[in-house]
Amino acid sequence: MREVFGLYLVLTDPVAGYEACTEAAVETGVRYVQLRMKNRPKNEVLDVARRLRRITQSSGTRLIINDDLEVAAEVDADGLHLGQQDMNLAVARARWPAPGKIFGLSTHNEEQELAARRLAPTYIGVGPVFATQSKENPDPVLGVERAARIVRLSPLTAVAIGGIDAGTLPELLRAGINNFCVLGAVCRHPNPRAAIEQLQRIWHETVDS
Repeated sequence: MREVFGLYLVLTDPVAGYEACTEAAVETGVRYVQLRMKNRPKNEVLDVARRLRRITQSSGTRLIINDDLEVAAEVDADGLHLGQQDMNLAVARARWPAPGKIFGLSTHNEEQELAARRLAPTYIGVGPVFATQSKENPDPVLGVERAARIVRLSPLTAVAIGGIDAGTLPELLRAGINNFCVLGAVCRHPNPRAAIEQLQRIWHETVDS
């Protein structure tokens, strides 16, 4: 059954700090927070992950670690997110067999979404929907219509990602996409709680109407 939760938050170098953003996410009921620290020393990632795990522990917010199975297992995170070039999902599951863990997988086109069905991740990311500055070498932009079609036809829980902010979110929601991933709109904001609440307000106004 596909899950509807709205905002999925990815954290990379947030100006307000990792802990402040995670606390804001927990306080506002964000379902997923992903720690994404690319090309950083393992001990640094592990230190941040431990601090965020203490914040999310016993809350309704699930901590996902991006592309680092060792860190995810070490801090007993709720799950692991993998890209197309990362560890194979089946291998990750075999190496981390703890029950109830969440496994997410990025997809960037129809072929990758079809392949993901066979792997049965907990959810897939679909994007980039819009142009994004969050990746050094982003995949080709899908656009709202194509992304919405992938999401609509997929039996998997899907989260749209890429260039989504308060300005682009309404168009996405009107196209029928209910779950969306945000990075820069929160990470570059000095008040993460205000940024999260603005996005949640837009989501509720559109989805509940």
